[in-house]
Amino acid sequence: MANIMRNADPPALLSCNLLLLFFIILFSFLPQTIALQYQVSKTFIFRIDSESKPSVFPTHYHWYTSEFADPTRILHLYDTVFHGFSAVLTHQQVASLGQHPSVLAVFEDRRRHLHTTRSPQFVGLRNQRGLWSETDYGSDVIIGVFDTGIWPERRSFSDSNLGPIPKRWKGVCESGVRFSPSNCNRKLIGARFFSKGHEASGTSFNDTVEFRSPRDADGHGTHTASTAAGRYVFEASMAGYAFGVAKGVAPKARLAMYKLCWKNSGCFDSDILAAFDAAVADGVDVISMSIGGGDGISSPYYLDPIAIGSYGAVSRGVFVSSSGGNDGPSGMSVTNLAPWLTTVGAGTIDRDFPAEVILGNGRRLSGVSLYSGEPLKGKMYPLIYPGKSGVLTDSLCMENSLDPELVKGKIVVCDRGSSARVAKGLVVKKAGGVGMILANGISNGEGLVGDAHLLPACALGANFGDEIKEYINFSANPTATIDFKGTVVGIRPAPVVASFSARGPNGLSLEILKPDLTAPGVNILAAWTGGVGPSGLDSDTRRTEFNILSGTSMACPHVSGAAALLKSAHPDWSPAAIRSAMMTTATVFDNTNALMIDQATGNASTPYDFGAGHLNLALAMDPGLVYNITPHDYVTFLCAIGYGPRLIQVITGSPPNCPRRRPLPENLNYPSFVAVLPVSSSLLSKTFFRTVTNVGPPSAVYRVRVETQAEGVAVTVRPSQLVFSEAVKKRSFVVTVTADGRNLELGQAGAVFGSLSWTDGKHVVRSPMVVTQAQPL
Repeated sequence: MANIMRNADPPALLSCNLLLLFFIILFSFLPQTIALQYQVSKTFIFRIDSESKPSVFPTHYHWYTSEFADPTRILHLYDTVFHGFSAVLTHQQVASLGQHPSVLAVFEDRRRHLHTTRSPQFVGLRNQRGLWSETDYGSDVIIGVFDTGIWPERRSFSDSNLGPIPKRWKGVCESGVRFSPSNCNRKLIGARFFSKGHEASGTSFNDTVEFRSPRDADGHGTHTASTAAGRYVFEASMAGYAFGVAKGVAPKARLAMYKLCWKNSGCFDSDILAAFDAAVADGVDVISMSIGGGDGISSPYYLDPIAIGSYGAVSRGVFVSSSGGNDGPSGMSVTNLAPWLTTVGAGTIDRDFPAEVILGNGRRLSGVSLYSGEPLKGKMYPLIYPGKSGVLTDSLCMENSLDPELVKGKIVVCDRGSSARVAKGLVVKKAGGVGMILANGISNGEGLVGDAHLLPACALGANFGDEIKEYINFSANPTATIDFKGTVVGIRPAPVVASFSARGPNGLSLEILKPDLTAPGVNILAAWTGGVGPSGLDSDTRRTEFNILSGTSMACPHVSGAAALLKSAHPDWSPAAIRSAMMTTATVFDNTNALMIDQATGNASTPYDFGAGHLNLALAMDPGLVYNITPHDYVTFLCAIGYGPRLIQVITGSPPNCPRRRPLPENLNYPSFVAVLPVSSSLLSKTFFRTVTNVGPPSAVYRVRVETQAEGVAVTVRPSQLVFSEAVKKRSFVVTVTADGRNLELGQAGAVFGSLSWTDGKHVVRSPMVVTQAQPL
């Protein structure tokens, strides 16, 4: 440093002296800053070995408050799906407690996010016959919904003509702001709210827009609950759109709401775990959870409280349905990856809400919209694209980005992304614009969803978005209008994999195909809160009984309701058997009998997009064969992926007995086959062992059929025939996939695809097959 200063000119010398002073001050404060951070209190979750409780303590609570944390610091006690507690402590305290021999793991509390009619018929349900009539519409099954709460007065939650509450129910209806036990009935049989983790995070409640109770201020929870189990409601619509009879997948199933997500604040792991603990103790049969990670990265199972809580539920016979996330069409974007979870992607149904942008040159560009206000009546308006400035915030129509002098009286083209779609329209409206055209970029492709905009607006795919910008660039006087065409049914093709639906492969365990299947998740009509307008914006003063939303959040409750119906029809089926029935009967074809396409690209979709296919309840009640999985099988899988006894105990609560010879993860008895071959030029092979259970006629003969889409891949199955009888209900088989590494051509997705089916002439038990390559870890 001395040499530098000696040879410097006077201004440089002054700069160097100032820089030196800055570093002296910085490093003098750095130890204090680190020390202060070490003393800051945060919420942590402790996984405790419950069996090690000293007998001197009468309860685990006495033990925890004596040895681990002051009672005032403890938020939640967990004792059903998980043993331990959450508490607000400093990093210093946590570091000390982490050395306690009974502490198996410690997690810092994290914020999760919500993954934000005609669909029951579209998945194969019919009045007075099939799964609905044979299960009395699911009346004996209890669905627990983890979400933002519920608006109990909606007609979708009427208990008219419902029988008594199932005697096994042990839950409660908690009181709070604008919610009392009288809000529950024989339909909504329980309601709880969990806010301690939320409040401990320092996130303040806005009591003017949120309710400290199970009442829903956001709308998401009311929508998902009624999608899963809403009653028949006649003359339902969202401002005239999707007019008809609204109903959930299991219209007579009972509902229990567990409010753990808060308006504009997300959902915290400590509260999610508390909800799992309560729901299983209360006696739910199905848990519907449209929640997931918001950081794009999936934690290992032993660090993921959703994976841990759901394992505790599934191991006790509770089916858990989860949304796969809305980060598609990017690959490896799917979340909620644990093999005991049923992970759901989103597809379209055969109903749409078309709108047209009509340009001054006569071109008509097809899009979608749920705008229900005063139409433009064919009047042409000047057209402007703020993004011509080259400023990103202008192109995205972000808050305060638009110049009213340029926008007033015009239709504005806004790029999709970075802010809520409806919020962009509000920005345009505040700046004096008369309408908005929302243009997809390359990441969203041609995928469109309808929105209840506050001004005349239409969403366009990427190609039309580019065309309209080109028209603006090369036209001296660009003009346009928007024509809204209402509701259209019978759309072809459908289903189509939604562009936003998160995709595989599985980022944690390549051998387990995720998502498991897709279900309706685009433009779904369901009940809505009275606390906010259909756009979800605080400034939206409109109120509507129903709303139309899109997301894997909407797909998940379709599968939850389906699981309730299957549980009602087959009370002895395990969660894995229920999932197997849905997966092996799912369809990969649309209503034109072509392979489902990808909405983002228009190309054929793959099992990385749709898993086993699209939910088809016309067949799921009678699948013929099921692939069952026990909690012991899941433990063996955890051994196979290299988890040690302590990490497995964090997930399962009990010390495992891993086989001496390490098992293979691909041998989990899953209804799909993913052959992960090493990167090599030699002949490669992978062997799978599977066992199927006959749940159809006792005497049956099934023969195998294999379809592959790639040259150089051979699949053999031994035996090729499975014979069942009254005495023999289970049969095992071996699948060997062989590929020539020198000639194996993996497609754009990095894999080749096929299927394996067992058929007895009536049933077709279909499993997707994936062949890919990866460097061994």
